[in-house]
Amino acid sequence: MTDQRWPRPGHRDPLVRPFMLTGGRTQPVHDGLRVETQLLATPAALSAPLRFESRRIVELCQRPHSLADLSAALAAPLGVLRVIVGDLLTEGHLHIEEQPDVLSISLIERIRDRVRAL
Repeated sequence: MTDQRWPRPGHRDPLVRPFMLTGGRTQPVHDGLRVETQLLATPAALSAPLRFESRRIVELCQRPHSLADLSAALAAPLGVLRVIVGDLLTEGHLHIEEQPDVLSISLIERIRDRVRAL
């Protein structure tokens, strides 16, 4: 049985499999990363020696982005992004923006749209 989610129908087979992006890890080092978690890069992150997806995440997070936004922008599974973002948080390249206790309707709709895009 083949995985119907990766690669997605209509997309070319990815050059790098998801497990290669995370070094084979499936659990993030940072717990509590929800799809709506807003992330922002630290000022020094752009000058850090980051590669590939980590570099792109830092570039995108020059303004706040949710985990769902990043997943859609990179066309990568949420689980993979949780591992990479967890590493970037631990290394001090990203930080979590203040999380609201109640999500706005517009944010919920945006998250829904980003998850559907996956």
